[in-house]
Amino acid sequence: MNCHAGGEVGNVVVAGYDAPSGETVREVMEKLRADDSLRRFLLREPRGSVATHANLIVPTNREDCAYGYVIMEPTEYPPMSGSNTICVTTVLLETGMVDMHEPETVVRLEAPAGVVEVRAACRDGRCESVELTNVPCFAEHLDATIDVTGLGSVAVDVAYGGMWYAIADAGALGFTLTPDEARDLCDVGERIRVAAKEQVDERVSIVQIAEPWQGVGAVSKNAVVIAPGRLDRSATGTGLSARMAALHARGRMRAGDAMTHASVIGSTFDGRIVADTTVDGKPAIVPAIRGSGYVTGTSELYMDADDPFPQGYLVADTWPGGDTQ
Repeated sequence: MNCHAGGEVGNVVVAGYDAPSGETVREVMEKLRADDSLRRFLLREPRGSVATHANLIVPTNREDCAYGYVIMEPTEYPPMSGSNTICVTTVLLETGMVDMHEPETVVRLEAPAGVVEVRAACRDGRCESVELTNVPCFAEHLDATIDVTGLGSVAVDVAYGGMWYAIADAGALGFTLTPDEARDLCDVGERIRVAAKEQVDERVSIVQIAEPWQGVGAVSKNAVVIAPGRLDRSATGTGLSARMAALHARGRMRAGDAMTHASVIGSTFDGRIVADTTVDGKPAIVPAIRGSGYVTGTSELYMDADDPFPQGYLVADTWPGGDTQ
């Protein structure tokens, strides 16, 4: 099923494959990553593109979860993704794989990061919006200084929102976060990612360039750069979770507070801090993210035995770095 949330493509694979076995969805993900042929088949040209994600629906061994899902992105298998979770929930409900109850359907899903509870607002057979309760999120470093090629010293926060983010100030980098800046945002974001990964925390895999926070209840713009250097079209659920975790660590947000993130194309996700918690003794938050997904079509993919590109290919004009992932 073809689907997007906030403009970010998160296709959902519901049938036609044999998923490896595993006690947990994380184990299934690790086996898929070790082989990696399915991700390449789905995401590389001619079947996919650098702007496409794929979500593989898999069985779960947890009695409290309806399904598991493995998230596949252009260069990695993230343990969690807000936009992809919204797409997965929308497809499961609108295809009838999970029974829909109006006005609200509550379902638990197993992501590689852990159990995610979702509450979907439903009407007339449609899933109108999805609120997901994310895994615990926290700030690891605040105002860390990194030396970025071509930019000099840049201050970043490193926070976990289901993925590991380096968060930089858009104004300090000269950005107003408009669509015409997309190519420059990607170039700068990739340089920040490499520097943050090498100099602060090797777990950093994604970069958020954010305007100054506009306050509780207000809309703040952000741009998220996904490796190998392209812009997330959505407001990014894990990015919003990481941002709230950093703001919480600074004492600027607390349990019960809410904010909205807007993407460069104007789509929004709403976020709120459900509760305070801890992770390995560190202060953390339980965030909830709300957004809407839209099914855009259905497709069947094939592999011809004579196809010279059975796992697809990458070309550097659209996929920065070329055939390296």
